[in-house]
Amino acid sequence: MLNIEYIENADKGLYNLMDNEFNKFAIKNGVTCNYKSFNFVAKEEDKIVGIIMGHSYYKEVYIDDLIVLEEYRNKHIRTKLIETVENYFKNKEFENINLTTYKFQAPEFYKKCGFKIDFIRENKENPKLNKYYLVKYF
Repeated sequence: MLNIEYIENADKGLYNLMDNEFNKFAIKNGVTCNYKSFNFVAKEEDKIVGIIMGHSYYKEVYIDDLIVLEEYRNKHIRTKLIETVENYFKNKEFENINLTTYKFQAPEFYKKCGFKIDFIRENKENPKLNKYYLVKYF
């Protein structure tokens, strides 16, 4: 009998299983998955003041999360973190960088960084939760 359970925090073994199966399926279909996570941190002295996290796979780079501590905002740290990701993946056979953000977060910031709106999914109850899908091509 099949049993499905909720797991709060996946361990490394579970991630390895997922990665192996995605890669096997991709190879069967003639493509390379090459899934890799990345994390860059901005530090002032020894204090972490900003973080950008994401992953790369197939021909894309995806930014999952970007945050700068409130007291360090308006110092161009977000821009430097975005530029770091761009420079790291440029000339490595990736075609674009993708991300999502909500209207209350940072769509205008990303547009200033050269991202284009690919799609907006509207939230019918709260327009602040309109979700922006953005892309920047190398």
